[in-house]
Amino acid sequence: MKIAVLKERYPGERRVALTPANVPQLAKLGIEVLIERGAGVEAGFPDKQYEEKGAVLVEDPAAALQADVLLQVRSAGMDADNGELVRSHLQAGKIVIGSCDPLGKPQAIADWAGTGVSLFSLELIPRITRAQSMDVLSSQATIAGYRAVLEAATELPKLFPMMMTAAGTLTAAKVFVIGAGVAGLQAIATARKLGAIVSAYDVRPACREQVESLGGKFVELEIDATSSEDKGGYAKAMDEEFYRKQRALMADVVAGSDVVITTAAIPGRKSPLLVTAEAVRGMPAGGVIIDLAAERGGNCELSQPDQRVHEHGITILGPTNIAAEIPNHASQMLGNNVVKFLANMVKEGRLEMNLEDEIVRDTLVVHKGEITNDRIRSSLAPASSD
Repeated sequence: MKIAVLKERYPGERRVALTPANVPQLAKLGIEVLIERGAGVEAGFPDKQYEEKGAVLVEDPAAALQADVLLQVRSAGMDADNGELVRSHLQAGKIVIGSCDPLGKPQAIADWAGTGVSLFSLELIPRITRAQSMDVLSSQATIAGYRAVLEAATELPKLFPMMMTAAGTLTAAKVFVIGAGVAGLQAIATARKLGAIVSAYDVRPACREQVESLGGKFVELEIDATSSEDKGGYAKAMDEEFYRKQRALMADVVAGSDVVITTAAIPGRKSPLLVTAEAVRGMPAGGVIIDLAAERGGNCELSQPDQRVHEHGITILGPTNIAAEIPNHASQMLGNNVVKFLANMVKEGRLEMNLEDEIVRDTLVVHKGEITNDRIRSSLAPASSD
């Protein structure tokens, strides 16, 4: 079996789907790896390293697309053209694996159905113990949480740690992290290591122990959040009245913070509005907001995707692909996730789609000319009935 990796074409995407270290791991499974020249250069993996590990370098992307399986960082709805360029060159029966944004852009998934290609969306890997090593969302969120704090520390016109110097005592910066998922927890840990005073809030009360274990203070709001977590452990969407109360109660905490990092996102849904323009106005001059949910509308009312906004003396950044800013380690984690995902399906050098396997069934979104995921089909139903 042959697996191909192309250079990512999405603007600003510096990650690569496999690293040189992954090549011998796949060879043990009976898989030959084809790498388009230059695919890993921006992540710090030159062609020579792939070649030394046994990969076959190809000049023409079309030649790579003759492989049995195509691995991408961004595929389908996450690619620049929703994958149209790649899709038009793939033959029926081929397999594509990557991050696809299937719940956010279901029409892009539907466009793949007629190709006869089987499409796997790695964001849909179930939250079960057996699949933890394959969880691309968690691995990339770890990178995002870390990087967000570094961005904030660079922008803030203050130091993060308290310092007692001959020139006087400098007070520690106050950092407020909204959302204690993987990105939020990594942001808490990183901000604490830099010496900041950290507080955090999550709609799921069960996150308190994790926040406190990292040295953060868990913020309690007088609001009923008992039904805020789905069976997979993710925060779920609440009604507008809940969010209205949440915003009002959170405003005081935001006003007392030098840095606010927001990470609250719901797959396939608009990001909940948590920080209002009025709350931003209350922050100390020079404050910084890093909105990691900006791609789906943002948690902050004033944030704009991939834009620097300066309002009321506050700098607001809304990065949408922050993991790509640390492409080497992000690619290492992603590549390891992908190898584990493949190892679950490859038997004696052949990829077997066992639809009784929860991991295979949940991530397979297009197969044999049909959309196989119920949630994607449901989101398309209203449009198809007009």
